[in-house]
Amino acid sequence: MPDKSPANKTPDATRRSERSRRAILDAALELVGEVGFTKLTIEAIAARAGVGKQTIYRWWPSKAAVLFEACVPEGVDPAAIELPDTGDLEADLKTVLRATVDELTSERLEAATRALTAETQNDAELGRALTAKVLEPQLQAYVRRLRAAQRTGQVAADIDLRIALELLVGPLFHRWQTRTLPLTHAYADTVVELTLRGLAPR
Repeated sequence: MPDKSPANKTPDATRRSERSRRAILDAALELVGEVGFTKLTIEAIAARAGVGKQTIYRWWPSKAAVLFEACVPEGVDPAAIELPDTGDLEADLKTVLRATVDELTSERLEAATRALTAETQNDAELGRALTAKVLEPQLQAYVRRLRAAQRTGQVAADIDLRIALELLVGPLFHRWQTRTLPLTHAYADTVVELTLRGLAPR
């Protein structure tokens, strides 16, 4: 009979590659929080992850691209995101905006998210990728939920839904970027309440 002991098994390259990929993403998140984006290097990420830097360059063209992937939750397809629809628009939007607050203020992700946001001002290609792959799919989920609310009479039929969603998410990102005031669940709830007053049918 063939020897099936662990020592004689063929290494699983797929599993090994996934371990390396996850280690690289984790290392990038840790380091950007420690040293900031400017001082972050591919060499440092490779050293922290325990891989060669060529391994990183085989999968990503830059440190910004590594962070981009690290900031997308594992197993989440932004294009498949749907907002909750319990029939109560206010409750659903509060749930989503509270979750957004948690993501933006996450100890694990905030430094990387800020670094990426800043880098998109200098790297147009990265900005387009972030918008197309992450931001726009999420914004379209808002549009679909608001359109459903129009059909049930919770939102006026003549409302521009793109502007409506910007009224909801814009204040959160503004407060997060400026850091002038705390970004909290209570603030998110107030944004929803005030916005819905303006969207309600007359």
